[in-house]
Amino acid sequence: MNLKESVRSIHGWPIEGVIFRDLTTLMLDPDAFKESCDILYERYKDRDLDKIVAIDARGFVFGAVLAYKMGLGLIPVRKKGKLPGETIEESYDLEYGSGTLEIHKDAISKGEKVVIVDDLIATGGTVGATVRLVEKLGADIIECAFLIELPDLKGREKIKSCEVFAIMAFEGD
Repeated sequence: MNLKESVRSIHGWPIEGVIFRDLTTLMLDPDAFKESCDILYERYKDRDLDKIVAIDARGFVFGAVLAYKMGLGLIPVRKKGKLPGETIEESYDLEYGSGTLEIHKDAISKGEKVVIVDDLIATGGTVGATVRLVEKLGADIIECAFLIELPDLKGREKIKSCEVFAIMAFEGD
C-alpha cells in the first residue's frame, strides 16, 4: 500500500499558500490506518521506553495506539488551558500562527525514556515546544516520530537534539 495516496492535500487551507496534508482520509481507510500504526509499533516495540508523549490533537490518535500496543502510559501535550492539573508551558510559532502548549508537571519522572508522537512535522514549532517541555521535566527523548514530514519547511532544524523518524515525506507540491 502506498500510504501517501491515502493523504488528501488541500491547497490554500487554512491560509493561501499552504498545502494542508489531511490525515483524516488516512484514518478513514482502515488498511492505511492500521499500516501506519503498525509501522510505529514495529519501530519501537523492542526499545526500552517508559512512556509515549502525544501532541494535541492528531498526535493523540497515533500516540494512543502506540502506547496501548506497547503497554505504556500516554502523556498528552495540550494547547494552553486544556489540562486541569499543575502544568508548565512553552510557546511556539507555526507555519501560519503561534500558540502555547502545556504538559502536567507530574507526567514524567527524571530519566524516563520517551518517544514524542505527532501527525506531522512542518516548521518544527509544535514539536520544538514539546521537546523543551519534556526536557524541562528531565526525560530522555529517544526519538520524535511523525507520519508526515514536510522537509521544505526545515522542521528538523528546530529539534536538533532529537532523532527524527517520519513514515513519509511530502516535498513541494
